[in-house]
Amino acid sequence: MADLKRTPLFDEYQKQGAKTIDFGGWDLPVQFSSIKKEHEATRKKAGLFDVSHMGEVLVEGEGSLAFLQKMLTNDISKLEKGKAQYTIMCYEDGGTVDDLIVYMLDENNYLLVVNAANREKDVDWLKSHQEEKVTITDVSDDYVQLALQGPHAEKTLQQLTNEDLSSIKFFRFLQDVSFKGVKDKAIVSRTGYTGEDGFEIYLPSASGPDLWQAILEAGAEYGVQPVGLGARDTLRFEANLALYGQELSAEISPLEAGLGFAVKLKKEEDFIGKEALKKQKEEGLSRKLVGIEMIDKGIPRTGYQVFDGDKEVGFVTTGTQSPTLGKNVGLALLNTKYTEAGTEVEVQVRKRKLRAKVVPTPFYKR
Repeated sequence: MADLKRTPLFDEYQKQGAKTIDFGGWDLPVQFSSIKKEHEATRKKAGLFDVSHMGEVLVEGEGSLAFLQKMLTNDISKLEKGKAQYTIMCYEDGGTVDDLIVYMLDENNYLLVVNAANREKDVDWLKSHQEEKVTITDVSDDYVQLALQGPHAEKTLQQLTNEDLSSIKFFRFLQDVSFKGVKDKAIVSRTGYTGEDGFEIYLPSASGPDLWQAILEAGAEYGVQPVGLGARDTLRFEANLALYGQELSAEISPLEAGLGFAVKLKKEEDFIGKEALKKQKEEGLSRKLVGIEMIDKGIPRTGYQVFDGDKEVGFVTTGTQSPTLGKNVGLALLNTKYTEAGTEVEVQVRKRKLRAKVVPTPFYKR
């Protein structure tokens, strides 16, 4: 793992005995204790995640709003300073470049938080469409990003700051937040990727380790634990939050992935992919992402094919045994004829076809 990138918090994982893996070219913790324990800690207490591998891109200048309206599917004009928005970047054919969050830092000043594996591709895509009066800067290496998620997230973090964290509503954020014993100020956002209440915190890289330690110390009485990528995946999966490369890709459109709420086909501005997505909606989707639950004993893993008899009708995008529900469930992209709740299908698990049924999502709701 010699050439893997490491976040500024790598030494902290070492102290806590984390097991690390190669995750898209990064040496990141998959678990600290066990995936199930960390999953449960986040659902019942709070989990602390290092997500500094994510990409951050500044889009600034007089033309920034018009530019982002062209590049992104959601309506960026609805943003105001201190507000964030989930959105998608598409290709002309409606396939997905990436899904991301946009933070409006100020007028003509936006921070885009993109998926780690897509960082270079996204920056190249944005720059290839760059217009006058728009500056695009990859600032990923300047930031660490920590996520504190779970029922005890707010009271843990509140011990470290004089800002009233309860005033930050969902998909809102505060800037220039000071934390006790931490030199640099942070952006604190009420967002997350777990289905729980909590915060995502962006601050200059040098202060990352101090804040990590401070949160774990402040949260010790509430059972706050460091959490790795393994539980991050099971948590987001139960909450039906898309993962790029699985539920979304260049071949899977946001409409097929059930993310129509972030695709504003009625906004006046033409965005890249708008015509293709409009056509998809008007003609009706040929496939859709749904939840499945196994009837027979077996786990529907990513990439497994789904059948009706001998006819292949789709594939599993993500699947596991849900730690919260104790059931074998999956997300699957299926032919629309098979997407009604209760419909039975078969999942090819190794050499056997095992019965499953379509169920509502999310599998878990706080």
